[in-house]
Order: sequence, then C-alpha cells, then structure tokens
Amino acid sequence: MGHRLSKIYTRTGDAGSTGLGDGQRVPKDSARIRLLGALDETNAWLGLLLTHSLPDAVRQELVAVQHMLFDLGAEMCIPGHAAIVDADITWLEERLDQHNATLPPLKEFILPGGNPAAAHCHLARTTCRRAECLLVALSREAAVRPQALAFVNRLSDLLFVLARLLSRADDGQEVLWQPALRER
Repeated sequence: MGHRLSKIYTRTGDAGSTGLGDGQRVPKDSARIRLLGALDETNAWLGLLLTHSLPDAVRQELVAVQHMLFDLGAEMCIPGHAAIVDADITWLEERLDQHNATLPPLKEFILPGGNPAAAHCHLARTTCRRAECLLVALSREAAVRPQALAFVNRLSDLLFVLARLLSRADDGQEVLWQPALRER
C-alpha cells in the first residue's frame, strides 16, 4: 500500500464540508460524519483500554475489533460499500457467549467502574451505544446494511461483558447499583 496521506491539511474542509471515500462532499455535521466520529471515538477508547494489563485473549480480541471498526468506518465512508459481513457478527457472538459463560448471572445493574481497565471498557461501550444510535439515525436517511446495525449492537454487548470480566480481574468486584444508597 502506498502513501495514503502525504499532506495532512488540504483546506478543503475550511467551509464546513468534508469528503467521503467516494469523493462526494457532505457537511461536517451530517449524520454520516457524526457516526464516523462516534466510531472513531469508540476505537480511541479501545486504544486506551489496550494500554492496560489485559488477558492475552482479551487483548487479541480488542485489537481485532479495532480493525473491524475501521472496516465499518470504511463502509460508512463509502456509500454502497460492504465491509462488515455475517461472519464478523458471529465472531462477536462467539466471544460474547464464551466470556459471559464465565460470569455469574446478573441480578442487579452494574455501575461503570470497578478498576481502570473496566471503567475504560465501559466508556468504549457507551460510545459504541452512541454510534449505534447515530447509525440508526443515518439509516432513516440512507441505506445502511443490517450487518452494520447488528455489528455495533453486538459490539456494545461484548464490551459490557468484557467490562464485567475486567472488573473481576485480580479478585476485583463489580460495582452493583443500590437504588436506596444515596445521600439525602
């Protein structure tokens, strides 16, 4: 692959538009660009999560997810392009089932936190949920493949399960919601 970005600034976006992968110009605040920003932010949170000490399998999975998020970004940047496939969703579901099987059943809501890695995983999860909302909004304006919608939905679920797993690492505990526990 040759050089993709030989010059970082182009001045073409100074008036508030940006170019999609197919060359069309769109407003920087369009639904598609807001979605791309949320996907990028999710990926950045995953990058921060990867700076923590993590189980090797989780680390490998998160790196794979980062690449898949770039694939999804490419799909969203080039209308009509398909990058996320059914196998990607199945892969997420398999990881989800595998990790969830090691956790006790949920009886209460979990508060974000537990330890820094779990907290960063929760941030990635909430940003992924925002990306899902933005993807749904985009689907009202433009064609969005069902695989893209399923992918972000499963990814946020996987990040929730991974946050639970990471909270329990090194004999840690999940932070359970106690509705009556608040200062009055």
